[in-house]
Amino acid sequence: MFLGKVIGNIWATRKYESLKSFKLMIVQPLNSELKNTDDPIVAVDTVGSGPGEIVYYVTASEAVIPLPVDSAPVDASIVGIVDTINT
Repeated sequence: MFLGKVIGNIWATRKYESLKSFKLMIVQPLNSELKNTDDPIVAVDTVGSGPGEIVYYVTASEAVIPLPVDSAPVDASIVGIVDTINT
């Protein structure tokens, strides 16, 4: 799992059939100090996150696991919203 911040959403007029009930969010990857680590990515929102929230996301073949399908063209999925961070 990776840490990121939702910085926006994507409006798609057409989506892959199994993704129609999910939002597509723009996520800025972060490190443990909440500093940007890479370019933003697009992730499927499986938890109801929104812009400004710190989230956990998964990538690669694990990105399909939270979806209710066997296969989908997904590279990243948001799987959790961070409530608090203790440093």
